[in-house]
Amino acid sequence: MHAHALGNIRVLDMSRVLAGPLLAQNLADLGADVIKVERPEHGDESRTFPPYLRDRNGDETIDSAYFSSVNRGKRSITIDIAKPRGQELVRALAANVDVLIENYKVGTLKRYGLDYEAIRSINPRVVYCSITGFGQTGPYRQRPGYDYVFQAMSGLMSLTGERDDLAGGGPVKVGVAICDVITGIYSSFAVCAALLHRERTGIGQHIDMSLLDVQVAAISHINMNYLVSGAIPPRMGSGHPSIVPYQAFDAADGKFVLAVGNDGQFSKMCHIIGRPDLPADERFKTNVARVRNRDALVPQLVAMLKQEPVAHWIDRLLAVGVPCGPINDLKQVFDDPHVQFRNMRRQVAHPRAGTMPILSSPIRFSETPATYEKPPPALGEHTRSVLANELGLGSDEIDRLARDQVI
Repeated sequence: MHAHALGNIRVLDMSRVLAGPLLAQNLADLGADVIKVERPEHGDESRTFPPYLRDRNGDETIDSAYFSSVNRGKRSITIDIAKPRGQELVRALAANVDVLIENYKVGTLKRYGLDYEAIRSINPRVVYCSITGFGQTGPYRQRPGYDYVFQAMSGLMSLTGERDDLAGGGPVKVGVAICDVITGIYSSFAVCAALLHRERTGIGQHIDMSLLDVQVAAISHINMNYLVSGAIPPRMGSGHPSIVPYQAFDAADGKFVLAVGNDGQFSKMCHIIGRPDLPADERFKTNVARVRNRDALVPQLVAMLKQEPVAHWIDRLLAVGVPCGPINDLKQVFDDPHVQFRNMRRQVAHPRAGTMPILSSPIRFSETPATYEKPPPALGEHTRSVLANELGLGSDEIDRLARDQVI
C-alpha cells in the first residue's frame, strides 16, 4: 500500500465549474480528503453541461462528463450559505481544514462571514485560496468573466489564428478552456507551497489567484520578447516567430508538424526530403537566416512534403532524430500505443454507470502515486455522513436542516 503525498490534508472545496474544482481534484488525486460544498438542488453548474455518462443499458445518468472531469475523489455536501445556519455549518467545517478553495465574486463570502479574515479568526493555519477572473484588487475586481474573456484580454487570441491577410485569418480561441486549466495548475502549486510554508512556520495565508494574471504569465517567452523588443507579434497560424521550419505541413494524405529546433536537425531534414542543397544556401544556413527568409524557404518545403504520406515522413524523420508528429484527433490520441502505455485513460468503478473512463493525473511519483479510489460524487451524496461524522450532528438535527432547506 503506497502512502499518499497529501494523505493528511483536509480540503473544503467551495468552488464551481473548472479552475477551482481542478485544483481540488489535483489535491484529491494526491490523497487529500476533499469535501465539496454545493448549492442545494442545483449544485455545481457544470453538472448541467452535457454529454452525460451512460449506464449499462445505454441510458443517460445524472453524471455530466464535464463535472466528472474535475470532481473525482471528493465528497459532495449541499449547504445553502445564504442562510445563517448554513454559514454556521461551513464555518464549523472550515475550522478543521487545512485548505479552503473558493471562486465566488469578490466580496460575496464577506457578506456571509466566510471570507479569509473570518475563517482565519477560527483557523489561523488555514490556506485559503480565492480564484477570480481579475483578482481581489484592482479596477476590474468586480467584473464577471469566463475563460473566453481572458483568452481575449490576455493577448492570447491576438497570437492564435491565421494571419489577417490569409483565408480564414483572424483571432481564434484555443480549443480548451486553457485559462481555467492553467489557473487550476498554478493554484495547485501555490496551495502546496503555502502548505509547506505553514509546516515550517505554523502560519496559513490567503492566496489571490486571477485568471487574467495567470494567462498573462502563461504567454511567457512571447511576452518577454515583446517587453524586450517592443514589437507586437503577429498571428502566424501554426508557425513559430523564432524558429523555422516549425509548423504544420500538408503531406499527401493529411497534415503533420515539423519542429526543427536547430541547424543540425535542419540539415538532416533536408537530406530526408531530397533537398540536401538547402543547408548550403546562405539564406537558410542558420536558424536566424531561416527566420529572416521564411517566405523563401517554406514554399520549397511545402512542395516536397506534399509528395508522400504522413507516415512516410514521420518514420524517416524520426529515424534521424528530427522532431515531428501527426496532428491527431482525440480518437487517435487514445488509440496511440504510447498514450496507452502511459495509462492516460483509466477505467474506474462508478455507482450509476457501472464503470467510467477518467483521465489520469500526469504527475508520476515513485513513492506516492496518484489515487483514483472515489468516483465523482452525486449532488449531496455525502451530506448526512459529513455532518454526522465531521460535526457530530444527530439525525434529528440533520432532518431539521433538511426541512428548513439549509441542506
